[in-house]
Amino acid sequence: MTAEEFKSRLLPARNKMFRFALSFLSNREEAEDAVQEVYLKMWKMRNELGKYKSPEALMMTITRNHCLDKLKLKKNKAFTLNTDHENTTIDNTLEHTDLVGKVKQIIRQLPEQQKTIVHLRDVEGYAFEEITEITGYDLNYIRVNLSRGRKKIKETLLNLQQNETGRDQ
Repeated sequence: MTAEEFKSRLLPARNKMFRFALSFLSNREEAEDAVQEVYLKMWKMRNELGKYKSPEALMMTITRNHCLDKLKLKKNKAFTLNTDHENTTIDNTLEHTDLVGKVKQIIRQLPEQQKTIVHLRDVEGYAFEEITEITGYDLNYIRVNLSRGRKKIKETLLNLQQNETGRDQ
């Protein structure tokens, strides 16, 4: 694979990989480093990529594994939220930011498998078959954990909303 083929086939997935890494690491610089590491691995493997059905799924798998390895080494459970916002009205932006922040925080508190599956499906928009390929999990396992993760997010958001409403009165 030439450098031009590599760029045209693999670079378009950069943003997805970055968001995925950021969902694990919660640090922009570390997520960017993770993406760079994955691209280095992919470059070294460039002549073997024809063996893989989906190079993008392979990159996402490598990204996931790399991030999990980094987290294990750091044993860092404290996450910070880094979000970019469009310029809209201040109230809408603050409301949106607050809600997005809450959802991200809830997702980060999910068990590792649910967090991965929810992110891949609901944030990145991967199909179930792609998630199966990326994670190596059984399709039924993915569906059950996605359902449980979504349910936990919904319940936690409702509880937070009820607590906030109760405080205001």
